[in-house]
Amino acid sequence: MTASLKQDQRNRIIASQRDAFKRHGFHPNALLWSSKEIQETRFNIIANMGIQAGDSVLDIGCGFGDFNTYLKRTKRSISYTGIDLSQELIEEGRKHYPDAHLVVGDLFDFNPDQDSFDYVTLSGTLNRKFDGASQYTYAVISRMFNTCRKGIAFNLLDARDEWTASRWDLQSFQPGEIIEFVTSLSSDYTLVDNYLKNDFSVYIYKETK
Repeated sequence: MTASLKQDQRNRIIASQRDAFKRHGFHPNALLWSSKEIQETRFNIIANMGIQAGDSVLDIGCGFGDFNTYLKRTKRSISYTGIDLSQELIEEGRKHYPDAHLVVGDLFDFNPDQDSFDYVTLSGTLNRKFDGASQYTYAVISRMFNTCRKGIAFNLLDARDEWTASRWDLQSFQPGEIIEFVTSLSSDYTLVDNYLKNDFSVYIYKETK
């Protein structure tokens, strides 16, 4: 399964992030998180899929690369690569996190080799509604799984939450539909949906032979 964002979709995302960065600067609000606490709540769930010190991690839609710092602070010093569409966010992240490998683009631009990272992660990146958002989400998940050696972790907005599902600008999903797709990739997966009322996370692991 392959997919790519259309240029007008990319432009809208980049423009939205540029506006938020101008208003908030180096802060989670510039990444459209409501607070640092909410950002790190999601980071904690993603990290707990099994990421250990010494692992290599590819972080999709990394923003400034804050996840790398979170992992270090929680005793997980890793080899970190982050990619994001926003040139401004990446440039700011390089100033604050010079040890991180930060790249401008999306997953399909970066085009990583199969099994090239231990873990591939994504937090808050697939929450925008646009034409073809569902198909793009499934394509991203598939490519993430193809890229990992051990597993992937991602979060999505939960359509079971009435307010979230009603938002014209937010892409939400029924967890059951996501899990049905996940089973086509691996039988070794975990759904986590007990940390925020409008969010759920999924771990998918490579099956051992």
